[in-house]
Amino acid sequence: MSGKYIVRQPIRDAAGNTFGHEILYHGANQAFSSDSSTSSAEFAAANTIYNFLTDNSPKVLKGTLNFMTFTTMLLMKKTPRLFDKSDLVIQIDDAVIIHPLSMHLVQQYAKEGYRIAVNDFQFTPRYLSLLDDIHFIKINAQTATEITIRNTVEIAHSMNIKCIVTHIHEEKQYQRALALGADGLEGPYVAAKLTTKAHSSAYIQSNFFQLMVAVTRDEPNVEEIEQLIAADASLTYGLLKMVNSAYFALRYRATTITQAIMTLGLGQLKQWIYLLSASNAENEVDAGSEEFLKRSFLRANFCSELMNHAKNMPISKSEAYLLGMFSTLNYLIDAPLEDILAEVPVADEIKNALLHHEGRCGMLYDLVLSYESADWEKINALAEELGIPDNMMTSVYFICMENVNTLWEQLTNPYPQQQEPEEAEPQPQA
Repeated sequence: MSGKYIVRQPIRDAAGNTFGHEILYHGANQAFSSDSSTSSAEFAAANTIYNFLTDNSPKVLKGTLNFMTFTTMLLMKKTPRLFDKSDLVIQIDDAVIIHPLSMHLVQQYAKEGYRIAVNDFQFTPRYLSLLDDIHFIKINAQTATEITIRNTVEIAHSMNIKCIVTHIHEEKQYQRALALGADGLEGPYVAAKLTTKAHSSAYIQSNFFQLMVAVTRDEPNVEEIEQLIAADASLTYGLLKMVNSAYFALRYRATTITQAIMTLGLGQLKQWIYLLSASNAENEVDAGSEEFLKRSFLRANFCSELMNHAKNMPISKSEAYLLGMFSTLNYLIDAPLEDILAEVPVADEIKNALLHHEGRCGMLYDLVLSYESADWEKINALAEELGIPDNMMTSVYFICMENVNTLWEQLTNPYPQQQEPEEAEPQPQA
C-alpha cells in the first residue's frame, strides 16, 4: 500500500525562525515523467495534485512563504495561479530546466512577480540563463561537498540570491550549513528542532505546572483550580484573554475566574493549558514560542482526529489529544520528560508511548512524527498497522492545520468589544 500524502516542512533561518515551508507531496507525483512526454499517467498525476490544491490551497499556503515544486504539467495547467504570488515560491528542478516549454513558462511567471527557487542548483550553462529570474538556490546537504556549498553561497550572495541548504538529517550538517552562511535550512533534523526558550526545571513547582496536574486528575477539584489560577497574575490574565477571545464570541465579557472556567469548561482548559502558560500581561509570545505552541496543538489535533480511523486503540480521543500535546512538554519545562510525566496523572499507555514509543499509542505517536518529517515509507507502514486508510490522512492533516491556525489567530486577538447589558428604559409616568 502506498499513500498519497502532502506535508508542510519548515524552512528556518540562521536564528531558528521559520520563514517558509516546503510543500512536499508523495504518491501521486511519483507518476510524473522526467522527460518531455505527456503520458496519460503524467496527466493523471497532475490532475490528482491540481484537484487537491484547488480544494485545499487556503489551508496549504497560510502564514509563511511557501515553496512548491512544479512539474511541466502543473505549470501548463497554470497551477501557480491558484495561489497569491506573495505567498508562493515556484520551485523547479532539472527536469523542468531542460524542458524548453517549461523554461518559457517559468520566465513568464517570474515576469508576473512570482518568486522562483531552483532545486540542486548548478553553475552550468543551462542554469545560467535563469539567474536573473532566480530568488532562491537550494543545495542538497547529502550530495554537495563543503567547497561546493561555500562557493555556491558566496556567488549567490554576490547576486542577491538566497541559499537554502536542504536534506539536513543531523546536527553536524546543520552546523556546517550555518557556518557556510546558508540563509535557510531544511530537512528532517530542522523540522524536528524546536527553538523555543525552555523554562527552568524549577518550573515544575510553579503554579502553571500545578495547574496542569490539577486539571488532568480523574476528578478535578474546581476550587483547587480556581485558587491556582487566582494566585498567578499571568495565568489569570491568560485565562480571561482566552475566554473573551473571538473564538468564544461571548455576548458579555467574563470578568471573574469562576465565570471564565464555567465558559471554557475543564475539558477545554485541560487541552489549552499551554496557551495559558504563554499568555501573560508583560510579554508577547515570541516567534519561536509561537511555532512551538502551534506544533503542540497540531500534534494534539492530529492524534485526536486520527483516532476516528485507528483500530483497537486503548485510549480515548481526549487522551490522544493529550498524547500529542504532552509530546513537547520537555521543551516547555527544562527537565527530563520521564520526571515530568511522573507528576502528571495520565494513562500509562500515553507515558509509555511518549517515553518508549511502545504499544499502539506509540505507533500513533510515531505516525504523527513521521508525517511531520515526511518519512513516506514509515507513514505507509504505521498507517497500515493501525488500520488508518492512507487516502484520508492528508485531508485530516490539513483540516487540523487550518483549525490550529484559525484557533491561534482568534485566541491571540485583543479582547473583542463585547456588548454590555442594556439598561432598562424608564417607563413613562402614568
